[in-house]
This record gives sequence, C-alpha cells and structure tokens, in this order.
Amino acid sequence: MTHLIAFIGGGQMASALIGGLIQRGNAASQIAVVEPFEGARADLLKRYGVQAHSAAGAFLQEAALVVWAIKPQTFAQAAQAAQAHTRAALHLSVAAGIRSDTLAQWLHSERIVRAMPNTPALIGQGISGLYARAGVNEADKAQIEQVMGCTGSFMWLQTEAQIDAVTALSGSGPAYVFYFLEAMREAGSAMGLTPAQSYQLAIATFGGASALAAASSDAPEVLRERVTSKGGTTFAALSAMEQAGIKPAFIAAMQAARQRAQELGDAFGARP
Repeated sequence: MTHLIAFIGGGQMASALIGGLIQRGNAASQIAVVEPFEGARADLLKRYGVQAHSAAGAFLQEAALVVWAIKPQTFAQAAQAAQAHTRAALHLSVAAGIRSDTLAQWLHSERIVRAMPNTPALIGQGISGLYARAGVNEADKAQIEQVMGCTGSFMWLQTEAQIDAVTALSGSGPAYVFYFLEAMREAGSAMGLTPAQSYQLAIATFGGASALAAASSDAPEVLRERVTSKGGTTFAALSAMEQAGIKPAFIAAMQAARQRAQELGDAFGARP
C-alpha cells in the first residue's frame, strides 16, 4: 500500500492494525491517526512514528482508506468532524453495533466495510468477520484483506445480519475461553494443585486442543468421542456437564450476545 491510511481512534485495535501494517513493510509516514487524548497520541508516535493528530482535518483528504476504530458512543461525533474530508475514501469500521446503513448516512459514502475482530488480534491471532456494502469493489476488498490480515484470519459474510452472529461467537468468544480458564484454575486449586499450576495446565490444554482441531478434518464430536472412554474420567466429567445443562446454557449465552448486538444496532441507528 502506498496511499495514506488514516485511523480515527488510536486504541488497542488501531494499535494492533498499525503495528501489523508496519511489520508488513508499510511506511509509518503513510499512516495517520486521529486521537484526541494526548497521552495516547504520544504513545503512538513513540511506538510507531506515525502521524498523530488531535482532531480531524484536511490531511484526511489524502487517505485512500479510513479505519474507524472508535467506541460506538463517539462515532457520530467523529463522523461529523471527518466526513467532509473522507468522502472519496474506502471506509473500514471495527466499531461494534453500528450498521452500514447508518455508516453510509453519516459518512456520505457507499464504500463501507464492517469488521468484527476479536482481542487475539492484538497478538496477530485474531479472526474477523467482514461485510461489504454493494459499493465496495474487488480492489477495495483486497485492500481490506491486506489490513485485516495483519491481525490474523478473516472471513467474508454474505449478509450484514451475520455480523451479529460473529459478534456473539468470536467477537465475545475470547471472554468465554477466559471464563472456562478461570473455572479450571479454581477446580485445579481445589484439588491440590497451585493456582499457577492449574492455570498453566488449563492454558496449554485449550491451546493444544484448538491446534488439534485446526489440524484435523474431523468434526468436534468425533474428536471428543476419541478421548471419551465409557466409564472413564472424561466420561464422568462430560456426564456431569450434561446433567448441569452446560451446552444449552452456553448456546443461550451466545444468543443473548447476538440479541445485545442487535439492540446496539438499533440504538445507534439514528442520524447524528
């Protein structure tokens, strides 16, 4: 990429994308960030050497791509300040909940892609769901892929409604893993291991099992059955989970997350 890439917002996700772009050979001088907080601007300048601005301005007219990495609550105000300078750009939003119809109204553009990344993007191991409006062409998609590829893998979605499902499954998903890690640490500690030992075992187990699943063409049901001997220890554990209704509760939890994502889309649907 040789054109200016502008970030509106300089938080963790923006930092992950900027770091990935620079590692892949993009010049820091071709990256600009609008970040109102002085401390965050200073940190971005020190870490990456990018252009750091306190507010939107005419410099945004040079941007071929604008990445919106801000909280949904502040998006409307930021769009009002920038849209006069960014109408010719391709737009990538990683803000949760704000639908592309609303973004198109706020930004006066149809070249909009919504992304739902997750926090492992911070170490280059995230996965993102991507949805493009009809005004986005194949060259635009290729540019988005270059950017999002810096944070891990991605998949293109056919409908925008699928973004809410991605939010529930993988966007919020790291918290589910951390929740189970907490439970495994507590269980291990109660059974005589130290918390540190329990946590190390739990992390390695999640990482190893995920790697095994990724390397296998078998369904998760098959992989589970291979380590579940009838009458054995794993069978006892899974039977206890079934009796406790963990699977339906887990599914219901993700449905609740999707519902909340839909509610956020409704809440932020008004024009600024």
